[in-house]
Amino acid sequence: MSKVMDMTKGTPWRLMLAFAFPVILTNLGQQLYQIADAAIVGRGVGVDALAAVGCTDWTIWMVLWSMTTMTAGFATLVSRFFGSREYTKMNQAIMTSSVLSAGIALILMLLGVVLARPLLLLMDTPQEILGDAVIYLRTMLAGTLIVTAYNLAASILRALGDSKTPLVAMIIAAVLNIALDLLLVMVFHWGVFGAAFASVVSQLVSFLFCFWKIKRIEIVRFDRASLRWDGRLAWETLSVGLPLAIQYMIINFGGMILQATVNGLGSGFVAGYTASKKLYGLLECTAVSLGAAFTTYTAQNFGAKQYRRIRHGVNIGMILSVGAASVFMVLLLPFLRQLPLLFIDGEELEAIEVGVHFLLRMILAMPILYLVYVHRSALQAIGVASWSLISGIFETVVRVSVATVGFSLWGERVLYYSEPLSWLAAWVFVLVPYYFYQRTRVPKNAKNEILQKKLAENIEK
Repeated sequence: MSKVMDMTKGTPWRLMLAFAFPVILTNLGQQLYQIADAAIVGRGVGVDALAAVGCTDWTIWMVLWSMTTMTAGFATLVSRFFGSREYTKMNQAIMTSSVLSAGIALILMLLGVVLARPLLLLMDTPQEILGDAVIYLRTMLAGTLIVTAYNLAASILRALGDSKTPLVAMIIAAVLNIALDLLLVMVFHWGVFGAAFASVVSQLVSFLFCFWKIKRIEIVRFDRASLRWDGRLAWETLSVGLPLAIQYMIINFGGMILQATVNGLGSGFVAGYTASKKLYGLLECTAVSLGAAFTTYTAQNFGAKQYRRIRHGVNIGMILSVGAASVFMVLLLPFLRQLPLLFIDGEELEAIEVGVHFLLRMILAMPILYLVYVHRSALQAIGVASWSLISGIFETVVRVSVATVGFSLWGERVLYYSEPLSWLAAWVFVLVPYYFYQRTRVPKNAKNEILQKKLAENIEK
């Protein structure tokens, strides 16, 4: 029990920060070693290799990030049962999530490997980088099962309040990944395949470490009761996690359309866009981390029927998120022109200029992105993930509109606003209105049994 954190008691902002800080370090570390991947490829192989890696980003995210968010959704049930002290159901939820995650990941892995080249051709990937792009994409997608296993293990640990073990796992993976990158890319000259292979191997090591830690938690048991299949629990698990996975598939499908437009502007524009997206990952990872803290906090308190703490926690989350985004803005804006140079040679002026334009808009819009994660996490934790899916649809519609209609009317400059406009649409038109509607339906305390029953019926529907 020493490794778990009960978030139904104590000061909300302290609990959230104590939980979120290791998650922030974990996600920052993951982004940094992905940046190291891109930097080693860009500097060690060349700008075309960097463009080849970059043009696969949205496709990789469509599969791997969908599985990441799905496993995080599955883990909200683990949090709820932990909060209500129903440990047998908690263990059943862990086993159910494991079976469902493995089955879905296997299907996506096979589809991804087979369809990698056709997808890149549909996205108008330039011929000079197509070969490397196919190799990189197939290698990364071949590791879908491994990445899913790691993310599920990390999500289960976080659902129980342990955000430190995934941090240690990330540190191990980061060191291993960078070492393998340098060895396979710089010494053995394996190119983009070496970078992708290093990432997959590192994720495998991360999973094994997290799994070992899970087995050491005394309330987690892999006994006959936990192995018993419960169809209703499986359906409830899917109803929480699957909308999140579909949401990210839709979002990244829109990103693939945007990438197709970018690909038509030449390898220099692609490289600049790639550099900005890699750095954007650093900006987003703190939002993801705070979102994980809000989800665990809200889910545990929802299971314990501590509704007043949920309301207070979301308000605290909004303050923390806007504060964190503002700090990043102050720190990064003075170095705007230097950031793309991490990936791109100083002589590649077009790529640098493109990267600067994209980064400027993304950095200025960070508070909106962070608030998106606050409200998505709150809705996910109380079991209404379908509205998170609707917000993803709005986000995709705006991104596709910018990449098609907007591009045809105003040219390439409108592409720089694709991300901020999509975040704004998801937050203003879907998440905020529905969150405040749902808030009126959540009882202020656990004594109002009638409202509790109506809320449960509403969620089941």
